[in-house]
Amino acid sequence: MRRLGETLEALEQVVAARKAAPSERSYTSRLLAGGVGAIGPKVTEEAGELVAAAAAESDDRVSAEAADLIYHMLVLLASRGIPFASVENVLAGRFGISGLDEKAARRPSAPGAAS
Repeated sequence: MRRLGETLEALEQVVAARKAAPSERSYTSRLLAGGVGAIGPKVTEEAGELVAAAAAESDDRVSAEAADLIYHMLVLLASRGIPFASVENVLAGRFGISGLDEKAARRPSAPGAAS
């Protein structure tokens, strides 16, 4: 069994390789070529599928949908040039802080932005 994070690191490397050397036969390359406009709807779709699976499907389906969401999130981050380590740093910085306090301390979002 892989250690926690090892698979994410390997997947992030594959996504980076597809970004650096696109392939016509790569779904990842196609998504990256479409930018946030192509990847964003897939993230939204996969998040909805995860929630639907969690409400009414098997644990295996929930795991599969979570995997799809994480993959698309990594592609979205790569399209913006943001390494997953940046996300890890944000999460690490939240340890020891109440989730309610952390959310209250965030700067207000721009009008119309999701929070």
